[in-house]
Amino acid sequence: MFFKRLVVGMLETNCYLIGSKSSKEAAVIDPGGEEEEVNLILNLLQENNFDLKYIINTHGHIDHIAGNKALKAKTKALLLIHKLDAHMLIDTNKNFSIFTGKEICSPPADRFLEEGDEIILGSLKLTVIHTPGHTSGGICLILNNIVFTGDTLFAGGVGRTDLPGVSYQDLQKSIKEKLLKLSDDKVVYPGHGPSSTIGGERRTNPYLKN
Repeated sequence: MFFKRLVVGMLETNCYLIGSKSSKEAAVIDPGGEEEEVNLILNLLQENNFDLKYIINTHGHIDHIAGNKALKAKTKALLLIHKLDAHMLIDTNKNFSIFTGKEICSPPADRFLEEGDEIILGSLKLTVIHTPGHTSGGICLILNNIVFTGDTLFAGGVGRTDLPGVSYQDLQKSIKEKLLKLSDDKVVYPGHGPSSTIGGERRTNPYLKN
C-alpha cells in the first residue's frame, strides 16, 4: 500500500493519499489545499503511476474540500461524500468559505456515501462509518489497522460543536458508540494534528471522560 500524509491549506488540514501498488488505483481523502497543494498531489500520482479513482471528503467544510474542483478538472476521479453533507459542496455559506474572504464551491458529488459502504482500490478496502456531530454527514474511514477520523476525533481532542448544524451530543455518541468500539491498536489519522491510537484516546483524551 502507498500512503502519504500532506498538510494543506491555511488551517493545516491533513490530506491523505492512499493507493494500491498492484492495481495502481488511488484515492485522496480531504484535499483541503488549493493550486500549489493540488499540484503536489498530482505530481505524487504521476511519480507513482497512480490513477486517481476517488476524491473522498470526510465532511463538507471548506478546509477539507477546497481542492476538489482542481482535482476533478485534472483527473477522472469520482467525488464521494455522505449524502447529508452533499449540499455543503456547492453552498459557500454552508461550507463556510464565505467567511474566509474567498468563496469556494466544489463540484457536486458523484456518489453519496452511507454507513457500511465500501470503497475499493485494488486489494484495499475502505469502510465508511457515519459519525455525525461535527457535521450531520461526517464520516470516518477504516482501512486495515487505520481509521481516518476527519474532524470527529483528534489526538487529545474532538471536533468543534459550536458551529451551525452541529451537535455535541451526536459527536459524543458517534465517538463512544462507533470509534471507541474499535480495537485499541487502531491507528487514528485525524483531519488535523498528529496521529494517535484508539487506545491512547480512550485512556487520555480529556473530552471523552464524561
